[in-house]
Amino acid sequence: MLELRNPRIAIPVVLFAGLLWSFGPLVVRYMDNPQLAPWQYIFGRGLTIFILLNLYLFFEEGKKFYKNYYKIGLSGVIGGSGLGIAMITFIYSITNTSTAVTLLCLAAMPFFTALLAFLFLKEKISLNVWISIIIATAGIIIMALGNTGERSLIGFVFGLTSSIGFSVFSVTLRWRKETPKFTTVAFAGFFCFVFATIMILSKDLVFFSSSYNGALFSLHGTLVCFGLILYSIGSKAIPAAELTLLSLTEVVGGIFWVWLPLFGINEVPSTNTIIGGFFLFVSIFYYSLIMKWNKRYIALN
Repeated sequence: MLELRNPRIAIPVVLFAGLLWSFGPLVVRYMDNPQLAPWQYIFGRGLTIFILLNLYLFFEEGKKFYKNYYKIGLSGVIGGSGLGIAMITFIYSITNTSTAVTLLCLAAMPFFTALLAFLFLKEKISLNVWISIIIATAGIIIMALGNTGERSLIGFVFGLTSSIGFSVFSVTLRWRKETPKFTTVAFAGFFCFVFATIMILSKDLVFFSSSYNGALFSLHGTLVCFGLILYSIGSKAIPAAELTLLSLTEVVGGIFWVWLPLFGINEVPSTNTIIGGFFLFVSIFYYSLIMKWNKRYIALN
């Protein structure tokens, strides 16, 4: 796999990965009634991720790439399932609440990861990290108070569920570091594809809502895959602190694109979302400063 060891080159690559991911919510907003076709979305996006990542692994590792699936183990199955659940709940979140609420829930992932690692891997949480978690929790509570409508509250809960699903994926990678990470993500795509197929057949639905929506489902999956590949290439040269901050590109960009009048969505975050988001950004910035002192590096292998 191509690796970048020069941070001056790696940082723009990771930023571009986050930029690609940030267009995901905009793609969802362009869909025709996505709330009426969630399982078709999950089916199309999951299948796209599974195919593209396996093609990438084939060109990267050759014909024997499939042997990675033999190495996936229990950690990979749990992590892939967690990631699959995160992908499923994402669409239910963003179609029931604002883009800002969904993305800010995902921005809380580092803190859910720290808590899960504390509970299941016995990783210690320092006082400074607890302070970050408390600040982030305050932000989440403020956002929750601004989402009192039934549908909006459901979207908020699904957003938190999606964030926890991504955290489960991250914790399983720490649990067994030799787990093939791209294969685990491909398994997540397969999980979504199979689960959506079962739901579509059980509900007697069609597999493709429309050619227009189908194209957008696949486009979103493609953005995820290409962003993931670029992220993996650049992340090994960047300390975890910088990666935490750089990942905010997805959150800020996603909120900005759906607000920018140029794209015709004009989705303005509520006051509670802005205040809660501010608390989250403060907590992430503080968290990143703590991590910078440790100079840890993380990456997708």
